[in-house]
Amino acid sequence: MPIDAAKALAAEPRSGEIAWTTKDVQLYHLGIGAGIPATDPGELRYTLESRLQVLPSFATVAGAGAPGVISGLSLPGIEVELARVLHGGQSVRLHRPIPAEGTATTTSRLAALYDKGKAAVLVLRTEAEDGDGPLWTNDSQIFVRGEGGWGGDRGPSARPEPPTGEPDKTVERTLREDQALLYRLSGDWNPLHADPEFAARAGFQRPILHGLCTYGVTLKAVVDTLLGGEAGRVRSYSTRFAGVVYPGETLRIRMWHRGDEVRATVTAVDRDDAPVLTDTVVQHS
Repeated sequence: MPIDAAKALAAEPRSGEIAWTTKDVQLYHLGIGAGIPATDPGELRYTLESRLQVLPSFATVAGAGAPGVISGLSLPGIEVELARVLHGGQSVRLHRPIPAEGTATTTSRLAALYDKGKAAVLVLRTEAEDGDGPLWTNDSQIFVRGEGGWGGDRGPSARPEPPTGEPDKTVERTLREDQALLYRLSGDWNPLHADPEFAARAGFQRPILHGLCTYGVTLKAVVDTLLGGEAGRVRSYSTRFAGVVYPGETLRIRMWHRGDEVRATVTAVDRDDAPVLTDTVVQHS
């Protein structure tokens, strides 16, 4: 079996050093649609170094490290084909606001490996800390089709209760035609998001947007709409990837605000509100 569960779970954590500058943060923010209108004071918080705050989803690309999906496939005991892999979900927990520039030590490990019968689910955890202590914890949920069935733990099945009633806010965000080309400059060079021939071989009509780009677009919408534009208020953010997005499409983001929690759903307006992100939860101060 390509996945050796015992070997994978017993593997030693991997540590490394990362660094980022205000330029990296600004490029990431532009990649998720910040800066429109360019002179809007609210947008300058994401684009102008003298006012810069860091959206917590930047943790997924900080240091331009390999995306969680690719990192997970290089772990001991994990030998699978990329074509069978899906990025199923993502979460980040903030221990304090991310500085606009800095260095950190990251430690990555396989936190869990679940047997879903027809698929395996890897949970790759990356923790970052600097000289002042912990910064963030990232979890990437990776589905590997055709690699289950070894009799392992099926893992948790509970999902967040879906939001009920009319949303408190609904916004739409139209993506640029070159959104994926811009976002990939933050470190995810998968040709699926840029090369039409590669995308066609993968079964798509054209290159698709990175799921983590949609992840960032959504968090920015929540922060700007319900958290007064204050990125530092975010304590954690999780989502499940439910469908693809094509550059140039319009996203419809519905938000339900209850106490210190925002629930959200994201759909593709251009494709009859096809689901894009579900089980989306932002916890805040």
